[in-house]
Amino acid sequence: MSIDGQSTAGPAEPGAQNAGIPATRRAVIVGGNRIPFARAGGSYAKSSNLDMLTAALDGLIARFGLQDERIGEVAAGAVLKHSRDFNLTREAVLGSALSPETPAYDLQQACATGLETVVGLSNKIKLGQIDSAIAGGVDSASDAPVVVSEGLREVILDLNRAKTLPQRLQILSRLRPKDLAPLAPGTAEPRTGLSMGEHQALTTAQWKISREAQDEVALNSHRNLAAAYDSGFFDDLVTPYRGLTRDGNLRADTSMEKLASLKPVFGRSLGADATMTAGNSTPLTDGASTVLLASDEWADARDLPKLAAVVDAEAAAVDFVHGKDGLLMAPVFAVPRLLARHNLTLADIDYFEIHEAFAATVLSTLAAWEDEEFGRTRLGLDGAYGKIDRARLNVNGSSLAAGHPFAATGGRIVASLAKLLHEKGSVDGRPARGLVSVCAAGGQGVVALLESL
Repeated sequence: MSIDGQSTAGPAEPGAQNAGIPATRRAVIVGGNRIPFARAGGSYAKSSNLDMLTAALDGLIARFGLQDERIGEVAAGAVLKHSRDFNLTREAVLGSALSPETPAYDLQQACATGLETVVGLSNKIKLGQIDSAIAGGVDSASDAPVVVSEGLREVILDLNRAKTLPQRLQILSRLRPKDLAPLAPGTAEPRTGLSMGEHQALTTAQWKISREAQDEVALNSHRNLAAAYDSGFFDDLVTPYRGLTRDGNLRADTSMEKLASLKPVFGRSLGADATMTAGNSTPLTDGASTVLLASDEWADARDLPKLAAVVDAEAAAVDFVHGKDGLLMAPVFAVPRLLARHNLTLADIDYFEIHEAFAATVLSTLAAWEDEEFGRTRLGLDGAYGKIDRARLNVNGSSLAAGHPFAATGGRIVASLAKLLHEKGSVDGRPARGLVSVCAAGGQGVVALLESL
């Protein structure tokens, strides 16, 4: 972890300074690239995680002239992943225009995967272990792995070990019709059996978030994303893929009336007030994103842009099974810890990117920070943590409009925020600041602080 952009790691290895490795340095965001996100079962229905990640990677390579370049390291991941993709990121590198000498590895932290790859690689750059890196993520809900039953799995493994025909026939005789039924993929939490939407429905009711407020967040997300596309903001952040040039979930013509006509989909079975709909919740989505990170020296040597610096990050987790906090509320605790290290408050942040897993997730987060009792009893403060200027929140749209391919969301947000900060430049003589907040399954969350250069 770093404070004010400076590493808090111990002394370097003996001789490290003689080898030209600085004790601390910045990790900068050069730029990003993603393919347009598509609704599951749509334009990318026949595309695999490997197909999409390679496409996003090649788009980044082409944009910054990295053909045949040996990058320090590439890290990416997928939440919905076939066993054949055990080395997914390395295979994407080998299938791309990068030098095959570029090392790569997979990482998975549910919806925080993309942001965590940015954080980990940035820290390696700060420590001088690498000079360049590509962070990313990909997910295909269309190509989700289907798991066979335990009975069929055991039969298949035993057949593979059998040496004679009688042995194979005897093994096959153990099969029963019920063994042939596959286990469909799901999003239920293993420890509760509730889906993410059902968990959020409980939190939504806890914080008394209204249906109208949720629909308003969704409407703003679509309007802001459409306006950003129309202004050309995404021209150097998105490359077309499989016929899509914009995110397939974007509904530029939606309205409060259209959103209000949708039926609730979460909450009723739990006895909660049902206010969450398909319109104010993110759909299952396919897509991939990448972010190019570097040291100042590496970027300067190639005359590449430097949009923003990755200053610091913080991870948190909540006990959503036995505790008082909802599944997606971990960032509520992570942000105060992160900003406190830099003597900052919410008022010091120029742009907020709070991942819209659901509109109610954003609103629950804001409600917790604005609540006097929560601030005292849960955050250990004298009162409420603070309030966000809504004009600074998700100004170019977010997951409700763009969609949410789980592991790809972090890269989308980081690349967009870095460009936004670069365009902002400075505020009252200081760098513009941006805060990224991503909640994740398992009661986790990762947040990060970026600054313009």
